[in-house]
Amino acid sequence: MARRGSLKQIFETQIDLLATTLQPNSLLSYRRAVKSFLRYLRANHPRVSSLAGLRRDPHILGWLHHLCDQDPPSSKGTRLLYLLCFRRLLNDLADGGDYIIQEGLIRCEDFPRLDQYLPKPLSLDDDQRLQNQLRTNDDLFSNALLLLRGTGMRIGELLNLPTDSLRHLGDRDWALHVPLGKLHTDRWVPVDDDVRRVHARLVALRQHSGGAAHSNLLLPLPAKPGTRYIALLRAVRTAARKAGCSVRVKPHQLRHTYATSMLRAGVSLPALMHLLGHKTLDMTLRYVQVTQNDLQQQYHLARQNMPSAHSMPQLPTTHPLNGMVPGIPAITQSLAPIRHLLEMYRRQLPDGQIRRKLERWANRLAKIAAEANSLNDAGD
Repeated sequence: MARRGSLKQIFETQIDLLATTLQPNSLLSYRRAVKSFLRYLRANHPRVSSLAGLRRDPHILGWLHHLCDQDPPSSKGTRLLYLLCFRRLLNDLADGGDYIIQEGLIRCEDFPRLDQYLPKPLSLDDDQRLQNQLRTNDDLFSNALLLLRGTGMRIGELLNLPTDSLRHLGDRDWALHVPLGKLHTDRWVPVDDDVRRVHARLVALRQHSGGAAHSNLLLPLPAKPGTRYIALLRAVRTAARKAGCSVRVKPHQLRHTYATSMLRAGVSLPALMHLLGHKTLDMTLRYVQVTQNDLQQQYHLARQNMPSAHSMPQLPTTHPLNGMVPGIPAITQSLAPIRHLLEMYRRQLPDGQIRRKLERWANRLAKIAAEANSLNDAGD
């Protein structure tokens, strides 16, 4: 038998039942969610007075649109919190068996995805100051952070890196083998002599740290969850403060700084995607920061690589038929300089699609000229 009572009374009673298990701040969120929904319902659907009368469309969807359209609109976090609270209240009331509530009023697709704010890369000055300070410290944590900066690894990948991860690929090529990580894929990260020296220094320093004999990890620190990350966080913040960095630095910023520096050095986005271990370019683009100085440098570099206006073949400024009697001989004669300029320009280009297209156009012009000569000979 369904109980009688207003929607406000029903929801308040259910929230009071939750008071025995929830904190006061959590209860406040439930009350705010109910207040927001009932205010919308009274203003837009005053005839709805029971839980059985609630419908996904227009009541729930209309409420969500109202939260987005109001001035100022509710944040994604607020909408997510309201939906979570309101869905639990509806589920608890339905499970109690005292009320008839339509299923599927709130669905998974209704929950907004919160924006993920990734840390910005360090500026060139802060990056240089921090690296210099870490080299000066020359301890286990500082060298671990230098390895993080020089390879762009994730923090979890660094903490699980074995001692034999550095591999010689032949000649002067070396790479760091990063084992299965966040995306369950391993990868090979090319390294230079500086990174090799940091890795060798880590191998030497780990011998003096506790736990080295019982672990093959490059950072044989306590395995308690969060302990090693907290040690890295304290190390990078202390080094940044001593170096005089203008921002508070987090270990993950070194990965973003690595990505941006690689892009500025000329690494393509597909190659950078593999270096970082991403599956899509969209994620890689979120890691890099392109400043106005970067745009200016890339623009001027591109202009230098473009053929100058003086090297471009120029067509005749005078009309090719000037002083000629219109006819097949005049057409044939006008095609000759065009064919010559087209051929000269084609030879300046590297072998590629554009050059092959110009070659096809030159062949077509040659055929047109040959046909014109044939017609002229036949007319004679």
